[in-house]
Amino acid sequence: MRQIKQMLRLARDGVGSREIGRTLGIARSTVQDNLARASAAGLTWPLGPEVTDAVLEQRLFARTGVKQGMRRLPEPDWPSIVREMRRPGVNLTVLWEEYRETHPEGYGYSRFCDLYREFERRLTPVMRQHHAAGDKVFVDYSGKKVGIVDPATGIVREAEIFVAVLGASSLTYAEATWTQTLPDWIGAHVRLFRFLGGVPRLVVPDNLKSGVHKASFYDPELNRSYGMMAEHYGIGVLPAGLSGIPCAGGGLNIRPPWPV
Repeated sequence: MRQIKQMLRLARDGVGSREIGRTLGIARSTVQDNLARASAAGLTWPLGPEVTDAVLEQRLFARTGVKQGMRRLPEPDWPSIVREMRRPGVNLTVLWEEYRETHPEGYGYSRFCDLYREFERRLTPVMRQHHAAGDKVFVDYSGKKVGIVDPATGIVREAEIFVAVLGASSLTYAEATWTQTLPDWIGAHVRLFRFLGGVPRLVVPDNLKSGVHKASFYDPELNRSYGMMAEHYGIGVLPAGLSGIPCAGGGLNIRPPWPV
C-alpha cells in the first residue's frame, strides 16, 4: 500500500506512468492498472486520515464474489516456472505459451511477466556489486554447445562456448573450444588476455573442475596448472561462491596447493 500511495502522490504531481514505474522499479502496466483502480474508486492524493492501508486495499482490490487475496484468473505454478527459467534455452515467452495452452482464459503475456518478476523478487534477494575498471573478469562455459560442421566430411561436432565478462564495463569475450578440459580452459584464458591487451587483478571462475580442484567457501584449492597460469600472469583467482553467486571479494589471492 505504501507503493500505491507513492504512485498517487507522483501522479498528482504530474509524473507520467513510465517515469513512476522507473522510479518505483515496477512495470508501467502495473502503474497504469493501479492508477485506473484508484480513479474508479474515487481516490485522489492526498488521502484522508480515514483511508488506512486496509481501507485502501479493500477499495482498490475487493471484488464481489471474489475472496480477498485471491486472484480471479488461474495461477501458474510459479516455483516450477522459476525452475524452468534456469534451464538453457527457456524464456518467459515459451513458458507463457505453455501456460495459455492449459489455461486459454489466463493472464496475458505482459501481466504474466509482471507477476513472475514480483514472485522472483520475493524469492531471490539481490546483492548489488560495484566493480572497479580492470579489477575482475568473470569466466565460465555457457552451458550450451554449438554445432561445427566439417566442410570436407559434413560431420557435425559440438563445441563448448567459453565466455568471459569484465565486471565494470561488461565487455564480453567468447570463443568455441572442443572441450572443457584443462588445455582448452587455460588456452581460452591466454587468448582472452591477448584480446584484452592486458590482465585484470582477479579472475572469477565458477568452480569448474578444470580450474578449481576442490570447491570451498573458505579455502578453495586451485588446479595446479591453473594456479601456475595465474602465477605466470601475476593475477589472483577468486572462485565463485558455492551458491552460484560470485563472491563479493576484497582482493583474495588463492594460495596454490603446492610449495612455491
